[in-house]
Amino acid sequence: MKVVVIGLGVQGTKRLAVSGPDVSATVDPVQPGATFTSITQVPLDTFDAALVCTPDAAKLELLTYLLGHGKHVLVEKPLVAAADGTLDTLAALAKRHGVVCYTAYNHRFEPHVARMKTLLDSGRLGRIYRCRMFYGNGTARDVRGSWRDRDAGVLADLGSHLLDTLLFWFGARDHGLRVVSCRRFENAAFDHVVLAGDALPSIELEMTLLSPRNHFTCDILAQHGSAHIESLCKWGPSTFVCRQRTLPSGRPDEEAVTLVQPDPTWRLEYEHFTALCEGGEGNIANDLWINRELNRLSADALGRTV
Repeated sequence: MKVVVIGLGVQGTKRLAVSGPDVSATVDPVQPGATFTSITQVPLDTFDAALVCTPDAAKLELLTYLLGHGKHVLVEKPLVAAADGTLDTLAALAKRHGVVCYTAYNHRFEPHVARMKTLLDSGRLGRIYRCRMFYGNGTARDVRGSWRDRDAGVLADLGSHLLDTLLFWFGARDHGLRVVSCRRFENAAFDHVVLAGDALPSIELEMTLLSPRNHFTCDILAQHGSAHIESLCKWGPSTFVCRQRTLPSGRPDEEAVTLVQPDPTWRLEYEHFTALCEGGEGNIANDLWINRELNRLSADALGRTV
């Protein structure tokens, strides 16, 4: 399969490294190393799929063009629109041309995130009471003044990853999420947001661009024990801990796995995408759920005086 990488920023450079031999061209309007400055310049018979790694504002027009010309698409998260109908239209366009439209959420391929999914699906923990996740980057100064420093800021950027992780683990359910805190500590857009929901499992999501160290944690409390993730492989070491509750009280049985390895998610996700292109479906249904949640929560946050 021949692919075109559109956008040679941070994400595009990572996609280019993983898909290397499959790349027939690169597109970027400002990067001098790109093969073309516009996707319309690329001959349609020279590629089968595109990896879209552009700012959010450019995505919908690009996807309409690519899907309309029968090209598979991997697009960086989040895929959002003001109205669900826009995403429905993209889904219909992909179906009409028999191609895949896949939004990339590479954390699904993080080993311990996948391990947590397996544990939850096994039922070993019993009823899930609470799930708390923290996702912190130290990129406030990098983001300041860029296209990311607008609207709801970190809520769409890192919050979309956390929402997709909820979707991956628990399915498309109503968690009753609400904005607990939204702050513009250093940037024009929100750089620190906390969400919470009172439905079971009780959810708390904290995201920030102000973390001194890039970090991710997850703590799940359940009927028969708990499970915990400390860091991701790209920031390793990354540790997964599962504790089996001892009743009525006492020291729990504990299993711990620590990984020290390079980030495997970009390669695994690209392999997943290429397999889908051979005979699978995209994931716009996931985008619809995330889009509704982001639009609702963003409107709440932006409507506040902070």
